[in-house]
Amino acid sequence: MGFFSSIKNLWSSNKEQTPNPEQQPPNLEQTQNDTQSDADDTAWKEQLTVDLRAAEPKLSAWLFHVLEDVDTVTPYFWERLRFFLASLEVPEAEAEKFIDSFQKWLNEMDYEQVDEFRSELQYRLALALDLEDEEDERNRLIVKLSNGLEKTREQLSKHLDTLIKGHKSFDQSFWDEFEEILIMADVGYEVASNLIERLKARIQKQGLTNPEDFKAVLAEELNIIFEPKKRISAVNLPEVVLMIGVNGVGKTTTIAKLAHRAQMQGRKVLIAAGDTFRAAAIEQLELWAKRVGAGFFAKKAGSDPAAVAFEALDKAINEGYDLLFIDTAGRLQTKVNLMEELQKIYRVLEKKHPGAPHRSILVVDATTGQNALSQTKLFKEACGIDEIILTKLDGTAKGGVAVAIVMQHDIPITFIGLGEKMDDLRPFDGLEFANALLGITTKNN
Repeated sequence: MGFFSSIKNLWSSNKEQTPNPEQQPPNLEQTQNDTQSDADDTAWKEQLTVDLRAAEPKLSAWLFHVLEDVDTVTPYFWERLRFFLASLEVPEAEAEKFIDSFQKWLNEMDYEQVDEFRSELQYRLALALDLEDEEDERNRLIVKLSNGLEKTREQLSKHLDTLIKGHKSFDQSFWDEFEEILIMADVGYEVASNLIERLKARIQKQGLTNPEDFKAVLAEELNIIFEPKKRISAVNLPEVVLMIGVNGVGKTTTIAKLAHRAQMQGRKVLIAAGDTFRAAAIEQLELWAKRVGAGFFAKKAGSDPAAVAFEALDKAINEGYDLLFIDTAGRLQTKVNLMEELQKIYRVLEKKHPGAPHRSILVVDATTGQNALSQTKLFKEACGIDEIILTKLDGTAKGGVAVAIVMQHDIPITFIGLGEKMDDLRPFDGLEFANALLGITTKNN
């Protein structure tokens, strides 16, 4: 379920205001002004109701009418947003909570023009109203994904097009050239060989002979590779998520984005600063927690990370949090003591709350290519990894490392980072990723 309980028929009536008997009667001029103001207020509400009812029943269409002729943040903007939420029969307390959170974010970002935050507003509403899977939101994701993978696609797709045009059959030279393309895309030799064998078997099974069909076949195979295995999602609350990864991969902002998503979906989130050794790490995480409206727990710099994890979990249990994110240190993964610290955190959490941590998420930087692959290997061996978040895909030509990570380590990628904004962390979809990677355009049915 999303942040709000349900989406029902558009609300078409306004509550009558009950006059205060103790209030002094206004003078005639004031009464006339109030009457005119009430008339203007009623007029735009009636018009917006008509527009919303006539619009295609999807968030983007509704939001178009809500923001029509509204260019800046004014009381009128907030009134229209409140009226829209009321029209969806969102409980008043939940609507005000959403608006209060968004107001704080706008103040923090110093945004005043609607064009500066329109996409963020739609993203938050999609999460809050449980509309992230609707067609328009998915289209926005596909566009963002395609733009983010542009550098990787330019390198990979161009070489693939040359390969396809230069061959009339799937002969040995075709596969040799394709292997070189994969290695240049940072897939790696071992993974490239494995992928080629799978593709050969698929092509033979389907009886294909024309290389013109190759991109579609490759996309299908990648989708199967990326498909995550079924797992038990039920947890004993609070859910505990351990965030791991080396410094510089974007772990702090990723935690903030995950917390932001969870908050918009109605969960009570606590963030714990377990990276107690890096300068300013605690302050940075506290700032992000404040920005997204999540709870925060920290001890003084240099404290035992396991103690931070233990006390943060105690706070989460006692204060009724649904979800606890624990940041961890990110010094070079070759330092054995870092891995020992992580193992200690695991033991402490399990002792305090059976089943914790429920998820361990490794954050890796796509721009580091094969180095991201080695980080995955070392963290997996030291403490285990349940999921991977691949960041900075918007600035790299090494997006092919996603294929290598999943094939070599059999760990699902759950989110990808396509920029710095809150809505730039998007759920990972294997087929959409493959199509964007290969430049394949899909049409909606």
